[in-house]
Amino acid sequence: MFRRNKQENTVPVPEVDTSGPLGKGRPTPTRREAEAAAKAKARAAKTGSSSGKQSRKQQREYRAENSRTIRQGIKDGDERYLPARDQGPIKRFVRDYVDHRLCMAEFAIVLLFSSLMASAAGYAQLGSGIMNATLLLVVLDSALLRWKMRRELKVRFPDESLKGTTFYAFMRALQLRFLRLPKPQVKLGQPLAERYR
Repeated sequence: MFRRNKQENTVPVPEVDTSGPLGKGRPTPTRREAEAAAKAKARAAKTGSSSGKQSRKQQREYRAENSRTIRQGIKDGDERYLPARDQGPIKRFVRDYVDHRLCMAEFAIVLLFSSLMASAAGYAQLGSGIMNATLLLVVLDSALLRWKMRRELKVRFPDESLKGTTFYAFMRALQLRFLRLPKPQVKLGQPLAERYR
């Protein structure tokens, strides 16, 4: 009842092809050989062969040239190289609008520094007055900048979203003109009607 038949036990075994090479085709290296090979490889990488040095030098030169191209593209305002926050016709118009006018925020650093110098020299009231006047001028000029710029944007880009343009304009206005990136494309006082028709 619980016995097996001999016929059931015989399962055909597939034949294995032993004519080809088995394994990796070479003996496994000993630990000493593997360590020696690793040290030799590290030494070769450290000293570098002439072809390795040459390829690394070419890669450095390529990266340096690529970086120069990107930096110049950002300075020139080329859309291909600008970060996402600076791309698009609306952002270009905001940059040009801020750059064509003289912003009081540019002078805030100089005026604040002079107020600190006046305070340090013993003229605390004068320093405080200069600081308060500077802050008041910057706030009034920024409000005027926002009002006029938004009016122009609504005329030129009526169907576009103007989200983020105010903050973008304020951040650009706070920077000194020669430090702005992308570099100003319009001269101070240049009418924008010439550029945007």
